[in-house]
Amino acid sequence: MPIRQKLLACALLSATLIRATTALCRHDEVAIWPVNGRLVGKDGEKSENVSGIACTTTTGFPRACLVIDDELQTAQFVTMDDGELRAGETLDLIHNQFEHKALELDGEGVAFADNAFYVIGSHGHPRDKDHKLDPTIDAEKIRAKILASSQIVRIRLKPGVSQPASTEDVQYIQSSSKLREIIAADSTLKRFVDRRLENNGVSVEGVAVLDSRLFAGFRGPSLENGRIPVLSVSVNALFDGGSPEARLHMLPIGEGRGVRDLAPFANGLLILAGPSGEHDGPYGVYWWDGSGESIRLLADITAATEADEKHKPEAILPLEEGHSGLRVLVLSDGRNEGGPRALWIAAP
Repeated sequence: MPIRQKLLACALLSATLIRATTALCRHDEVAIWPVNGRLVGKDGEKSENVSGIACTTTTGFPRACLVIDDELQTAQFVTMDDGELRAGETLDLIHNQFEHKALELDGEGVAFADNAFYVIGSHGHPRDKDHKLDPTIDAEKIRAKILASSQIVRIRLKPGVSQPASTEDVQYIQSSSKLREIIAADSTLKRFVDRRLENNGVSVEGVAVLDSRLFAGFRGPSLENGRIPVLSVSVNALFDGGSPEARLHMLPIGEGRGVRDLAPFANGLLILAGPSGEHDGPYGVYWWDGSGESIRLLADITAATEADEKHKPEAILPLEEGHSGLRVLVLSDGRNEGGPRALWIAAP
C-alpha cells in the first residue's frame, strides 16, 4: 500500500477511536503478511474465501493455528510466524452429501479452548444471490445444505500436543447439531430460522469459547434498534449432553450491521462487525465483556483493510498488546488466501 494511502488509513482509523489514550498513526500502520505455501480453496485453487482462524496460544511466535474456507468440507493447519503464515496439512471435518455431491460446511468461524478447536457452520439458508434454488423444486437440496451448515465441529488434539501440524496430532473429530435446536427454540430467533440472508435470516459468522461457554455471533438477523444477537451456551451441553444454559445477548452494533467474527481478549471478546448484507459498508472492531449488552468501539478498520463489496474482513486474531495499543491480524473474504493484514488498534 502506498505511504500516502497508509497515512490516510491511519488518520481515518484514529479519528474513530473511542477513549484512546495514544495516537496510533505510524507510516507502517498496516503490514501485509505473505503466505508461504498454499491456503487451499475450492477445486484446489488458492483460497479466496478464508473465513476464520484460531491458534492454540495467544502470545509469542510461532503459533499453531487452524484456518477455514467457507466453501469446503475441510480446515487447514497453519503455522504463524511474526509476519508470515505457513500453510500446512488439510483436515476433513464433515462428509455430508446430496445426490453424491459434497455439501460444504459453510464454516464461518474457528475457536480454540481446552486443547480443542471448534469450527462453526453458518446455520443458515445457502447463499443464493441469483435465486437459482427454487423452494418448490429444490426443497430437498436446500434442506440438505442447511443441515450440512448447521454443525459445530470439535477437533480434539491428542494429550500433550500444543503445536498441531497434521492429522496425526488429532485425537478425534466430532460434530454437533445441538446449536440449531437451541436457535430454533429461542423465542427471539426462531422466526428467522431458514430464511435467506437477504430476508434477514439466521447466519452465524463468529465463534469464541470463553469460560467453558461457546459464543455464536450472528451476521443476521438484524433486530430492532440496530441490535444483533450473540448466543452463548455451555460447550459441554453441545457435545456431552446436559442443559445448554442458553443466554441471548442483543448488542447495539447498528442498523444493517452484523458480527463477522469473535475472538477472546482481555477477559472479554473482540467483535469484528460489518454489513449484514452483501453491500458495501464500514467495518469496525469492538470490545465486549461477554455478559452485558454494551460494547465499546476500538477502531474503524474499513480503510486500513481496504474493505469493499468484494473484499470483506471476516476473521480477527489478537497478536500482541503494546504501548501503541493492540496489534491484530485481519483476514478477508474475497482476497487471495485471506490477504492477511496486521494493524494496530486501540486496546480495550
